[in-house]
Amino acid sequence: MNMDPTQWIASTLSMAHPAAQAATLGLATFVQEDVPTVTGALLSASGRLNWGVAFTGCFLGIWIGDVLLYLLARGLGRPLLATALGRRLAKPEQVASSERWFAVRGVWLLVASRFVPGTRLPTYLAAGFLRVPLPGFAMVTFLTVAVWTAGIFGLARVFGPALSDALRQSSAVGWMIAALLVIWAVRKPLLKLAAGRRFRPLRAWFGKWRHWEFWPAWLFYIPVAGRYLQLAVRHGGWTVPTAANPGMATGGFVGESKLATLLDLHRTSPEFTAEAWCLSAGTVAERTERLSGIVGDNSVAYPYVLKPDVGQRGVGVKVIRGPADAEAYLAGSDAALVVQRHVAGPLEAGIFYYRMPGEERGHIFAITEKVFPELVGNGRDTVEDLVWNDDRARFVAARYLDRFGDRRTGILAAGERIRLVEAGNHAQGCIFRDGERWRTDALEKRIDVISRRISGFYIGRYDVRFESEDELRAGEGFKILELNGATAEATSIYDARTPLWRAYATLFRQWELVFAIGAANRVRGHRPDSAASLWRAWRRTAALVAGYPAAD
Repeated sequence: MNMDPTQWIASTLSMAHPAAQAATLGLATFVQEDVPTVTGALLSASGRLNWGVAFTGCFLGIWIGDVLLYLLARGLGRPLLATALGRRLAKPEQVASSERWFAVRGVWLLVASRFVPGTRLPTYLAAGFLRVPLPGFAMVTFLTVAVWTAGIFGLARVFGPALSDALRQSSAVGWMIAALLVIWAVRKPLLKLAAGRRFRPLRAWFGKWRHWEFWPAWLFYIPVAGRYLQLAVRHGGWTVPTAANPGMATGGFVGESKLATLLDLHRTSPEFTAEAWCLSAGTVAERTERLSGIVGDNSVAYPYVLKPDVGQRGVGVKVIRGPADAEAYLAGSDAALVVQRHVAGPLEAGIFYYRMPGEERGHIFAITEKVFPELVGNGRDTVEDLVWNDDRARFVAARYLDRFGDRRTGILAAGERIRLVEAGNHAQGCIFRDGERWRTDALEKRIDVISRRISGFYIGRYDVRFESEDELRAGEGFKILELNGATAEATSIYDARTPLWRAYATLFRQWELVFAIGAANRVRGHRPDSAASLWRAWRRTAALVAGYPAAD
């Protein structure tokens, strides 16, 4: 007796190990996507199959199948084009023109094809044939498959077995046409509703997905995590990067002391380092007294900077402009702090440096220009309105507006300016641009000399402030605010003009250097930290960061 495909898959899965269940669903999607996906969704909704197993199997099967289609076209398409028949069917200039067209519109074609029946196969084959960058193709399809699969599983939970019957009786095209007709019929009231202030966060949320620099960290770093695992296998250790900088705790991977590094820098290169002092933990009264002593004994004038000794992503960095600011900061955090002289700048850069152990001279890997966005008043709109109306600020509006508190409802006078962020960190809302134009041999030599004076330092990023671009190019006139170790990034990738594939290429190369340096230091006798100690350091840091106040 013939068995329905859905029944056959269900009966097969019922007798399998969870890993085999996921593999079965994944392989079944290579033949036909809808049946195994709906089957897995219905079984998980009814409790007969673990949700994670079902979702993972369907998702990975569909996504890997998409990538294989792309690779098939990319591997076989151009050789076929080189044949006599291929040359008659498509001229080189026509192919080049198609490549340029796909480069501009390809992302939206890939997204649309996932939800329009019958278009996926030709679109993915075309993407491979026209040599769309693999990282970009993989990321777009990863996201669309995730949304598609999650949608099917969500519908299965809501409608149960009726979903399968509905899919058999009605084509997806019919549903799509009906939805488009409904949307068209009510387009005017929908547009009017969406334009209101209440929907500004929603519009901004959707807008973020067009700009990868604002993607959630967990999503953006998936390919980087894959590259990390590959390098860990190649170099024979998950924690090899912790040996990249033997002079820093965990190599600067997590939990290192900012002050310890700053003191080393000030001892060896005082003319290039912003002075800093330690404000240890204690009661508010004790810390207030000690802070007063530090400020008085060292002639530290307002403004100065308070920031956590152990931190990440710019959290807790505050510019202290008066006693009230200091009192509020100390009342909100009992962690060990760094007191640092304020360097006005006004320019700031991130300079990523590396040197292989035994190498005579190190190198600048990347330079980031940091731009501190400002609002300009018009005498009519509130601070909040100005943020939401800004083409970029609206994507991190919540972070900006949290800093202003009650001031968010104030109206700026015409021409009045207000800075949105003081910390030179992308996560805090600073704008990053590629600062390659500042690279010179003189600057590279200066950074190399400073780096060689720090015992056990080989790779990381300097955050520096300076007044003159010409002075920076000459390797003069800058002050180091921080030095970050193994997990520092070449933050120039966050330039809005940087394509996603190039950002990943830079990060992949950066981690190759970190692992290579760590492995070389391991050979020289520097033992990497254990995974357990690294986990404990991460837990301690995460607990500390959770209690830090918002950054300026």
